[in-house]
Amino acid sequence: MEKQELKRLKKAACQLRMDVVTQVHAASSGHPGGALSSAEIFTWLYQKELRIDPSQPKAPGRDRFVLSKGHSSPGYYAALSARGFFSPELLGSFRAPGSILQGHPDMKKIPGVDMTTGSLGQGVSAACGMALSAKLFGDDYRTYVLLGDGELEEGQVWEAAMFAAHKKLDNLCWIVDCNGLQIDGPVEAVGGIEPLDKKFEGFGFHVIPVADGNDLEQLEKAFDEARAHKGQPAVLLAKTVKGKGVSYMENQVGWHGAAPNDEQYQQAMSELRAAMLEVENDG
Repeated sequence: MEKQELKRLKKAACQLRMDVVTQVHAASSGHPGGALSSAEIFTWLYQKELRIDPSQPKAPGRDRFVLSKGHSSPGYYAALSARGFFSPELLGSFRAPGSILQGHPDMKKIPGVDMTTGSLGQGVSAACGMALSAKLFGDDYRTYVLLGDGELEEGQVWEAAMFAAHKKLDNLCWIVDCNGLQIDGPVEAVGGIEPLDKKFEGFGFHVIPVADGNDLEQLEKAFDEARAHKGQPAVLLAKTVKGKGVSYMENQVGWHGAAPNDEQYQQAMSELRAAMLEVENDG
């Protein structure tokens, strides 16, 4: 990746984080932790990976994306608005009565949303259906689904995994945001899901570990590998930092679902603006 393009994407991820914090602060509710940990993933998908056209959000040949961990919607909405599906001004209405941008994404109201999600574990099954449809009808679109590591405790996830491997859905890519925390505490203390690589291999997936899922160059290589692999569905196991970019939120389980007060909001925005400035001044 050229340096200028990497710089553009880093700035986009910084802006996405600012949009996340702004949405949750304005609503006085929401889930910032997992949205912030996924910032680079959202940025790569919507700025580079997905074949989509905001002027034709329902185009039959578009790539599909499902946010299985629907509570991370502030990051999703920020990515959609940055890509041009709706005005960034709408972000200020997050979770407001009558707004299209509710706590979980709604495919009937929000341009660019391919699946309504919220109940954990269900998004991956919908994504499998989309990928199978492409196989049955000879379409060349790909389907991507983002889920949380805590979400892997849902049994439906593994039913979907068996189905995807059985049908050889190599047009399907799962991305697991492995930030290590869920609402009740550390994932390993709550559900003990490791070793994930061996589990997914056993279920018939092509496993792609991403040592730093907040590194855009590592994500580029991982998505390239997923796209090139044939005969199996792929899963990216992306190690990320919960609350990434806001010092007092990083690796703190309490920020899974909490909104910053005015003072905390100002601190977060100050840190994120400093990060943006650092990117701008780099070269």
